[in-house]
Amino acid sequence: MIPFNKPYLTGKETQYIEEAVKSGKISGNGMFTQRCQDFFEKKYGFKKVLLTTSCTDALEMCAILADIKPGDEVIVPSYTFVSTAIAFVRQGAKIVFADSLPDNPNIDASKIEALITSKTKVIVPVHYAGIACDMDAIMDLAAKYNLIVIEDAAQAIDSYYKGRSLGSIGHMAAFSFHETKNIIAGEGGMLTINDKRFIHRAEIIWEKGTNRAEFFRGEVNKYGWVDTGSSFLPSEVIAAFLWAQIENLEHIQKKRLEIWNFYYENLKQWALNNNVQLPIIPDFATNNAHMFYLVCNSLEQRTKLIAHLKQNEVLAVFHYISLHSSPYYEKKHNGQILEHSDAFTDRLVRLPLFYELNVEEVLEKVKLFNNDLGIE
Repeated sequence: MIPFNKPYLTGKETQYIEEAVKSGKISGNGMFTQRCQDFFEKKYGFKKVLLTTSCTDALEMCAILADIKPGDEVIVPSYTFVSTAIAFVRQGAKIVFADSLPDNPNIDASKIEALITSKTKVIVPVHYAGIACDMDAIMDLAAKYNLIVIEDAAQAIDSYYKGRSLGSIGHMAAFSFHETKNIIAGEGGMLTINDKRFIHRAEIIWEKGTNRAEFFRGEVNKYGWVDTGSSFLPSEVIAAFLWAQIENLEHIQKKRLEIWNFYYENLKQWALNNNVQLPIIPDFATNNAHMFYLVCNSLEQRTKLIAHLKQNEVLAVFHYISLHSSPYYEKKHNGQILEHSDAFTDRLVRLPLFYELNVEEVLEKVKLFNNDLGIE
């Protein structure tokens, strides 16, 4: 069976983990943590980077930094992973779900303004598949209504919007280094801060509500409990693993793009013949080859395609179930129809994409599927 994902190891992960262990400091915010944070700040222009144990943790830090309180409203696309919403739900926010674009799972920026009320505090654009949302439109709305923009850039490392790195445009952003992402740490994430007013408090929240980071820099002579927070920073073991991946970022990205482009070029005619949509990349966005997905013409077609691939030993998966129709939130949803989000819920399927993938073998199996005849 060709798996949907296979974590790629560069060969230096265990070497760097051993270095971290022998250094005598394997708790958070050590040598490898600093290396990773400095790299991301310099390469992508983030004002401040803090590694976290997951993207979910980074989003939870964003919710605290945005001072979300019960009754505040947060605008989130319905077609996303649960972490995008739950980070704000835990602070008591009401989630206002927005629809996707007709041809792209990203949030439809033209529909956001109608969702804004006097209680709206945050907009959370999700860069699905590492493809940028229309950030100019979103940032203009934020400026007009004095809102905070938090980019969910879980899938968007090394991807850009009009030449600006994703995660550097909103007031804050969250990234993931889960094993399914382009560069990985098993679990792991990153908070990026682009608005200086959040930087000082972010370090305190990151360090369990203490000013411990200032103490270790010699800026204060003692540290104590000064704010809310939690244990959001990862151990040096996770940071050391991530550093091995960072060193190979360009190499990994090159290989993933080759696979993505091979899929795209060789599935054009098959997709046309079977009324299947290939990914659409807006002119303002780059492609970081995080995933390759197909949009089938119906739930029935997708079900048949996934079954066909499984029979031919290829594991393909569908993705998110719209959050507004989830068991947890459906009774709290305002009843608004989100037709495009629901369409992607029923029709989108992800093909395997990982560094060591034999993409020709997957393509061969995909092309055996003929929608008119069922499965050949």
